[in-house]
Amino acid sequence: MPHATVRKTLADATRALAAAGVDCPAREARVLLAHHLNLPPRAPIPLESPGAFPGASPGASPGASPGNPPFDLAAYAALIARRAAHEPMAFIIGTTGFWTLDIVVSPATLIPRPDSETLIEAALAAFPDRARPYRILDLGTGTGCLLLAALAEFPASFGIGVDLNPAAVALAAGNAQLNHLQNRAAFLAADWAAPINAQFDLVLSNPPYIPAADIAGLMAEVAQHEPRLALDGGANGLTAYLALLTALPALLALGGVAIFELGIGQAEAVTQMAKHAGFSTSTRADLAGIPRALVLRR
Repeated sequence: MPHATVRKTLADATRALAAAGVDCPAREARVLLAHHLNLPPRAPIPLESPGAFPGASPGASPGASPGNPPFDLAAYAALIARRAAHEPMAFIIGTTGFWTLDIVVSPATLIPRPDSETLIEAALAAFPDRARPYRILDLGTGTGCLLLAALAEFPASFGIGVDLNPAAVALAAGNAQLNHLQNRAAFLAADWAAPINAQFDLVLSNPPYIPAADIAGLMAEVAQHEPRLALDGGANGLTAYLALLTALPALLALGGVAIFELGIGQAEAVTQMAKHAGFSTSTRADLAGIPRALVLRR
């Protein structure tokens, strides 16, 4: 009864994820099953196909019947155990979507989030002429998602991504190649813009902005699995913004724009910091109506 084995395994996986407090356990169990079977996340799973998973048994790696993928119960159970331990789904699968791109992720970097796409929306609003050759800088690039999304929208532009973590730099370079943008992107490991001696039309940054004392109280997927270096914004969550605003006057070309991601409740404080540093500002809200992108001009 191969289809019964798969159906029961999916039901057991759903119960295990629900017991662990994972949101949407049935959906996540199916996503992991689709990943295990090398199917698209929303593809129908052939639970009812006679002989779809012949001879499946714990620890086995049976051959598939024609037209159907192999199924290894033990390997799928291992994926479920990882998710039940609140390892982020993106780390288990290894990729996530951002803007129009596929992005490889790893524990060396934050997982790209839809909220950060607000910065790309703000960049497109600031530079409506997409054909011009802009110079773009992404500070704290992580996976490279912001820089690469901007380069995808501005096809004549070139950009540099900087990150303190060499593993993040290597990951970002790989993502540039994955998305066929490697000829227009360069990445380097450095402390913010310390080695940069150039000016840019667009400066992007999603800096660490979580107050240090708040990190332990974040959801387990973040607090236990994403890198503290990319989360910790110091005692008040604003330390990185001070560093960015100190460096920005030397980095921003005449007529240039900088766009920083904001944490919840930080818009007023960072706006005042930016105005004190001599910048005019505006904010752009994310889909939840939260001010998420701070747009700065000289």
